[in-house]
Amino acid sequence: MDISPENQAYIVALLVAVSVFAAAFSLFGKRIKSRETKTSRVQVVSGIAKNKAQVGNENTEQSVLRRKAVQKQLKSLEDQQKANKQKISMQMRIDRAGLSISARALVMIGLLLGAVIGGGLFIAGYSPYLAGAASIAIGLGMPKWVVSFLGKRRITKFSSEFVNAIDIIVRGIKSGLPVNDCLQIIAKETASPVREEFMTIVSGQKVGVTLNQSLARLYLRIPTSEVNFFNIVIAIQQQTGGNLAEALGNLSTVLRARKKMRGKVKAMSSEAKSSALIIGSLPFLVMAGLYFSTPSYLEPLFTTRSGNLMLLGGGMWMSMGVLTMRKMINFQI
Repeated sequence: MDISPENQAYIVALLVAVSVFAAAFSLFGKRIKSRETKTSRVQVVSGIAKNKAQVGNENTEQSVLRRKAVQKQLKSLEDQQKANKQKISMQMRIDRAGLSISARALVMIGLLLGAVIGGGLFIAGYSPYLAGAASIAIGLGMPKWVVSFLGKRRITKFSSEFVNAIDIIVRGIKSGLPVNDCLQIIAKETASPVREEFMTIVSGQKVGVTLNQSLARLYLRIPTSEVNFFNIVIAIQQQTGGNLAEALGNLSTVLRARKKMRGKVKAMSSEAKSSALIIGSLPFLVMAGLYFSTPSYLEPLFTTRSGNLMLLGGGMWMSMGVLTMRKMINFQI
């Protein structure tokens, strides 16, 4: 088929236009597509960045709220402890000592003992002033001293066993047991006095007492930093949540480190305590030796008024010296 020269020119022009369009599309189309791809990538990245920023802001808000809740809980616990720091009653001292006796009965026993000892000294021929001072000191001071001594000994035993109780709670929570079951295990399996104290907590929960209230009462009976730390950890976990097993595990580690440091301090201060004990007991030993060897030499101290005043003054100075030495060698950790 013959094509006229005019048609051939049209066909050539059409082919040239198609070739130019194809070349332009191949050159500029990729750039346009790459720009669109870059634009879409920028949008995606910006969207991810916005989502991360939103998640970060939410996490920041949650951490701020958690921090505020923790601070509020700590402030309430501090206010509660300040309110509880009042004059300790005799019944509270008896509870700390673990005795099953009323305060009135203990005071009556002390007064009766003081009256008996004072009357015995007066009948034996000693000065009425000395007999009266001994009667008052024994009648009023002996009950408090005995209860305080027994309470400190019981608190020391509780502190040495309390770390093992915390470990029981940690292992129980990690194995899937609730906190109440762990407390019941402690109330049955641990040594005294931890067993009795946690038995009181379990018994209180059975009649509707909350765990925070039971721990607050436990701190009144056992006023140690270990119980205070445990109370704070439990209270914060109940208010703000968190991993209780991890928190109590860290607390157990800290308490064991404190116990180890306390043992080191006790070993290092044993020499000073021995020296203080020898210095404090030396005047009494010398006085006892002189009394049994030559009784007439010390008799004026007990039979004359001036001798009684000298004994009273010497006892006061001796007490001040003993208390000063005790303050110097008593390290609180």
